[in-house]
Amino acid sequence: MIAQDGIAGLDVSKERLDVFVRDVGCGLASPTTEAGLTVLIDRLRRLKVRCIGLEASGGYERRAAHRLGEARFSVFMLDPAQVRAFARAMKTRAKTDPIDAAMIARYIAAAVDRLVPFTPDPHRERLSALTGLRRRLVAEISEHKSLIDTAEDPLVRSTLARRLAALTADRDLVETAIKALIADSRTLKPRFDTLKATPGVGPVLATVLLSDLPELGRINAKRIASLVGVAPHARQSGKVEKAGICSGGRAQVRRVLYMATLSAIKARMGHLFPFYPRLRTAGKPFKIAIVATMRKFITILNAILRDNAPFRPA
Repeated sequence: MIAQDGIAGLDVSKERLDVFVRDVGCGLASPTTEAGLTVLIDRLRRLKVRCIGLEASGGYERRAAHRLGEARFSVFMLDPAQVRAFARAMKTRAKTDPIDAAMIARYIAAAVDRLVPFTPDPHRERLSALTGLRRRLVAEISEHKSLIDTAEDPLVRSTLARRLAALTADRDLVETAIKALIADSRTLKPRFDTLKATPGVGPVLATVLLSDLPELGRINAKRIASLVGVAPHARQSGKVEKAGICSGGRAQVRRVLYMATLSAIKARMGHLFPFYPRLRTAGKPFKIAIVATMRKFITILNAILRDNAPFRPA
C-alpha cells in the first residue's frame, strides 16, 4: 500500500499539464513538450512524489504516462467517468483543470489499493490502436453496404461502391498488420496462442482481449467480470433486496465476448454448453443465462492466463 503522502494528480490537455501534489497542497503547471516534462519530473522528485494518477484522455496522456513511468513513478491510468463520479460524491460540481488535478489526487489516495499500475507496453498500445481502427472500418463497411442496398441513383451507387472497396482494402491491410504485430511480439504472441488454444476463442476475441483488456490474468475473477460488465452488482437496503444488475464495463470487449459465447453454446463446447442449458432449464431468462455464461467464459480465460497454463477439458 502506498502511504498517503507523495501522491499527485495530473490533468492532461493538448498543450498543458496541471498537477496537484496532495501532501503539500500545491498546484503546478507544465507544457506537454519533452522539455516541459523533464522540468516537471525534476520538480516532482524534489517534492518527493511517488505516485501519480492521470485520466485517459483520448491519447494526449500517453507521452506523459510513458515519461513518468520511465522516471520510476508509480503511474495509474484512470477512467474519467469514475473520477467524475468521485467528484460528485465529494460535492464538487465545479470543473476546471486545476480542480480536476486535485480530484484525481484525492481519488488515488482513496482507491489506490484497488488500482492496477500502468505498465508501458508499446506493442499492446499499437495493437489497441490497430484494433480500434479495425472496429471503425468494420462499422463503416456495414454502413456503406446498407446504403448501397437502398441507393437507386447510379452515381450514388458507384460512389458508395468505390468507397466500400477502399474501406475493405483498408480493413484487410489493418488485419494483416495486427497479425504481423502479434507474431513478432514476445509478450503478445504467447498470450495470444494460449487464448487461441481455448475452445471458443477465435482470433478476433483473442486480439480484442489482448488490446482492450490488459488486466486479464492479472486480477481476480470478480474484478475481471466487473471490468467487462458481466458482473451483477448487489442492490440491498434494509429489508429490501433487489436482483443484482450488470452495468458499465468495456462495451467493445463485451460485444465480441457475447458473439463468441453464443457460438460456443451452439457448437456445444463442453466448458460452456452444460452450464447454459442448466440455467435455462431452471427458468432463467435468456439474458440472465447468456450473461452468466459470458461471465463463466471470461473467468476461465482469466484463470488460464493467470496460471499461464493451456486449457484442459474437464
